[in-house]
Amino acid sequence: MVTRGFFSGRKPPTDADGRIPPGQYLEQSFPVLAAGPTPRVRTEDWSFTLKHGPRPLKKWTWAEFNALPLSRMTRDIHCVTAWTKFDTSWQGVLVDDILVDAGIAPPTAFTLAHSFDGYATNVPAKDLTGGKAMVALLYEGKPITPDHGGPARLLVPHLYFWKSAKWLNGLQFTEHDEPGFWELRGYHIYGDPWREQRYTDDP
Repeated sequence: MVTRGFFSGRKPPTDADGRIPPGQYLEQSFPVLAAGPTPRVRTEDWSFTLKHGPRPLKKWTWAEFNALPLSRMTRDIHCVTAWTKFDTSWQGVLVDDILVDAGIAPPTAFTLAHSFDGYATNVPAKDLTGGKAMVALLYEGKPITPDHGGPARLLVPHLYFWKSAKWLNGLQFTEHDEPGFWELRGYHIYGDPWREQRYTDDP
């Protein structure tokens, strides 16, 4: 189930000023890729739960979550299928601010991001904190469309974009670095685009 067939073979431009990781090409559009059908999650049915193992720590409704401090983040994003998109603009709640509202520091070094469709992906807690990641609610100033993970998606722009889980409904702190959906199917456990950590055997 490893999606090697997605690669286009296009070459990155020579004037990219070092912003394109190895093996990537510059994409002007915003391709849509998903592991299965697109769920349609109504905001009135949406909730976000922070867990430590199986134990819920705090849960927010859509209205409660949107009352948290909103931050802006403009970043380049990099898909494992070889495209890079410059200067994507997002608004949402930093994971740091979620933790502040819950009154906790990360209780473990590892997390699993969970989605409404059953998808999961692992991200170290240090890659979610320190202003590195957010739960995004708006893209380019507008609500995120379902195809791109709305109403809320994780944004971890310094890792390959499969780590930025669509249709997010929770973060779970785990005692060990547990692989998620694509990690169990041959993708790298960490996914640094600058080191080309696409697949399990990549260094």
